Amino acid sequence: MQTLVLATHNSGKVQELRALLVGLPIRVIAAADIKGAPVAKEDALTLRGNALKKAMALYAHCGHWALADDTGLRVAALSGAPGVHSARYAGPGCTPRDNRLKLLAALAGAATRAAEFRTVIALVTGRNEVRYFEGVCPGSIAREERGDGGFGYDAIFVPAGFSRTFAELCAAEKHAISHRGQAMRACQAYLRTQLL
Repeated sequence: MQTLVLATHNSGKVQELRALLVGLPIRVIAAADIKGAPVAKEDALTLRGNALKKAMALYAHCGHWALADDTGLRVAALSGAPGVHSARYAGPGCTPRDNRLKLLAALAGAATRAAEFRTVIALVTGRNEVRYFEGVCPGSIAREERGDGGFGYDAIFVPAGFSRTFAELCAAEKHAISHRGQAMRACQAYLRTQLL
């Protein structure tokens, strides 16, 4: 059975990605379960660049297929920020809540709260074998944190067509419409052609 390593140390993301890979004949393990797994510095200028750096570093370390994603939240009133810097928006060592609170403060009095989540997944299956999968979820930023589910910015992101935040949706609802869900469904379809 093929092994696929998830190049993330974010437990919420690992749980979400594992759920989206259910049903494939593949052994999914997290980077945290690989001894000495590298943590690539996310200093690329694009989501694609960061996803590739993470997946390639892990593939080079262990030789297993590696999957990494990078996700950015683009807010119209902030000229697309925090974008590629979403995970570190509030500065080095910040928590997800620090990021959310900084974003809410930055939008105080904003005329529009339109935003979108964008995910790019890099799947490395060989030294020069990389496939990319993308997903976009439009929505808006809530005026306050709401909900206990999800992770990252989920408690303040309201997907288009909903009145609830991602953190207020059940996992199945979120996966059906989310940026990561879209990208992973495309990845899953590709993996089926390789594994089945």
